Amino acid sequence: MNKRHLTGILAIGATASLALAGCASGNQAEGGSNEGGDESLGTITLGFLPSWTDGLSTAYLLEDQLEKIGYTVEMQELTEAGPLYAGLAQGDVDIYPSAWPELTHKSYMDEYGDQIEDLGSYYDGAKLTIAVPEYVDIDSIEDLKANADRFGGKIYGIEPGAGLTAQTQDSMIPEYDLGDSYELVTSSTAAMLTELDSAIAAERDIVVTSWRPFWANDRYGLKDLEDPKGAMGEAEALHFLGTDGFAEEYPEAAEYIAGIALDDEQYASLEDMVVNEYGEGKEAEAVDAWLEANPDAYDTIVTD
Repeated sequence: MNKRHLTGILAIGATASLALAGCASGNQAEGGSNEGGDESLGTITLGFLPSWTDGLSTAYLLEDQLEKIGYTVEMQELTEAGPLYAGLAQGDVDIYPSAWPELTHKSYMDEYGDQIEDLGSYYDGAKLTIAVPEYVDIDSIEDLKANADRFGGKIYGIEPGAGLTAQTQDSMIPEYDLGDSYELVTSSTAAMLTELDSAIAAERDIVVTSWRPFWANDRYGLKDLEDPKGAMGEAEALHFLGTDGFAEEYPEAAEYIAGIALDDEQYASLEDMVVNEYGEGKEAEAVDAWLEANPDAYDTIVTD
């Protein structure tokens, strides 16, 4: 399978409209043919946030599989969830391959849901968390207030527009009365991981926003803090979302997508192979390796 090339990060206008400059990726151009030499069933644009590696891994899985059944696939990178939902609603993006529409992204669904088609859930155990390294001797969010000095009064978060950020800022911090003790530092997932890596190397206390599934939990030995007040929300399912009318326009793709279901072990191995074992620029090879190791992961897997 040939390596795919991602488009650059898209600029988002003040009107929150999303203008996606579609460029065919990989070895197929618009109107090109699939591996078997037949005419393409159509071009499908996958919109995803590369720093959110649950969606990164499923995006490359879908790219591989949809091309094998005859579609041309374009990959579009974005940096925030809001413009991605807007792109789905406007039809500029055809699929969001790892959405959290039940709780974390509910506000976006409230705004755009009438123009978005749910193509099915594929993983049931997604969860927002507040986490610390395993060596930190506190176990509950309730313990944070009395230990603010240990953490420098900072909770390291991710992108400002993330649902995780809103849940932390609007629910967890006020629920546990942390507003006078902590600042939620937002920037990007990469920046949060840099802070985490530095703190762990020095065995320094640090608290971060996290989620499951996320490869960093195991890689950094993170411990989810207990949330007795339920301020971070309940577990939810991850979904594939399409622009309105997707299943009618791309029936073969919709049927394939509806068959995907991953358990904890399968999802963890997919994400780890894409992000860590193979890494940036070798995502296609990672998917090939995962498919070889998990040929029966779900019913609609397509092989060469």
